[in-house]
Amino acid sequence: MPRLRTSRALTITAAVSTAAAMAALLACLFLPAGLTAMVLRPAAADMTAAASEFLSGLSDEQRAEATMKFDDAAQLDWHFIPKDKRKGLQIKHLDARQRKLAHALLQSGVSHLGYEKAQTIMQLESILRELEKDRKGSPLRDPERYYFTVFGQPGQPGRWGWSVEGHHLSLNFVLEDEKLVSVTPAFYGANPAEVRTNLAFGPKRGTRILKAEEDRAFELLRSLSAEQRKQAILADKAPADIRAAGEAQPPAYAPDGTSAADFSEDQKKLLWSLLEAYTDNMPPEVGRRRLSEVEQAGVEKTCFAWAGPDKPGIGHYYRVQGPTFVIEFCNNQPDASGNPANHIHSVWRQIDGDFGRSRQ
Repeated sequence: MPRLRTSRALTITAAVSTAAAMAALLACLFLPAGLTAMVLRPAAADMTAAASEFLSGLSDEQRAEATMKFDDAAQLDWHFIPKDKRKGLQIKHLDARQRKLAHALLQSGVSHLGYEKAQTIMQLESILRELEKDRKGSPLRDPERYYFTVFGQPGQPGRWGWSVEGHHLSLNFVLEDEKLVSVTPAFYGANPAEVRTNLAFGPKRGTRILKAEEDRAFELLRSLSAEQRKQAILADKAPADIRAAGEAQPPAYAPDGTSAADFSEDQKKLLWSLLEAYTDNMPPEVGRRRLSEVEQAGVEKTCFAWAGPDKPGIGHYYRVQGPTFVIEFCNNQPDASGNPANHIHSVWRQIDGDFGRSRQ
């Protein structure tokens, strides 16, 4: 969508080689059964190679723990809360060489920025462990308690998938043959949203992992006219959390809030920049495909909704929804030190179905 691209987007686009762009274009095929294929050959090839190498580097016992059949119901059992047990193999049970292979798999599914965010989310667990060490009943906090799972057989005919998940991180992928079918749900969270401690370990004071996802939404909200704000602001108080957390499919509600059809060109640019805050976490060709889907469906059909005050430090929530996607963001919980509204949950989901499955 050239007329709405920010300078950041133009810089990223210009940095992509002609060869890579042509490869992505040639890879544009479609799957049957009404599902639009995100046919992004470079990313799919990277994932296939990384998953195969990861599995090859495991012992038989580890491989049994890290793999499941593609149609196993556990594939749809995603969540971002602290849990005693998850599917897959924990990073902490890998040696140095195996950890390198696991991180290579993670890198194949995200951009450099997305990988930095995922790593920092894991590192926040060390801060939570220190802050909650004397708190009775506190969840287990461990920066190595993140699980890798491969569903089916990478590189073989038919569908397979993989996921990496732990507290505040859930990334889920489905591929078929040489095509990337689904990259959702894609969840990133942060507690604390802004690091306000001075510890000798973990992310440094002032770190805000999801800064763009939060600040760009405030900027869009503040650009709205009084009439647009009446439509956009659904409630004075933010909800407790995002909708359909842990459910296999995104919430099935019509979009609400203020419509981009009524936005000025400057407001459309702000909206586009907000979308890029999420697609910039994806491999470049995946992010471009997602934005292309938004364009093709009609940017004017996208709606922006808000709940809560229009300033940080007090619980706030927003969602952006178009014909193909829904984004939800909620910062309504205190951090481990008790600072209000310093605990973020954010997710990108696909309206036609997550995990490469059509909504029934």
